[in-house]
Amino acid sequence: MKITVTRKSHFNAAHRLYRPDWDEHRNKEVYGKCSNANYHGHNYNLLVHVSGEVETETGYVVDLKWLADLIDRCVVERFDHQNLNMDTVEFRTLVPTAENIARVIWNILRLEIDPAHDLKVTLYETERNYVECEG
Repeated sequence: MKITVTRKSHFNAAHRLYRPDWDEHRNKEVYGKCSNANYHGHNYNLLVHVSGEVETETGYVVDLKWLADLIDRCVVERFDHQNLNMDTVEFRTLVPTAENIARVIWNILRLEIDPAHDLKVTLYETERNYVECEG
């Protein structure tokens, strides 16, 4: 039987949805207000779901304190209060859409979580808009 444990976290970041290989008109056409040259920000809410078998010895799928520390170290410290386009290596050439942010976070965490466990990342960009990434 698989059990899923979830840790919720959050970070605040600015970004601009913009492709330098497109002109301003095309960027505005595709990304609208999110292509504003002066950037805009979000209060992102992040849910990290880890699924797997419960360990007999500990009774855990994973230790939630360990997961909380992992998220803080690998995600929050990296992205909180940053301009994603300008301040992070991950988004220098990748448009920081919610989909891409979730995928980047998933890839970062996947390296740190036992491959025997399934991983899913849910990223809320607003109260009504969220994306999920799992592999």
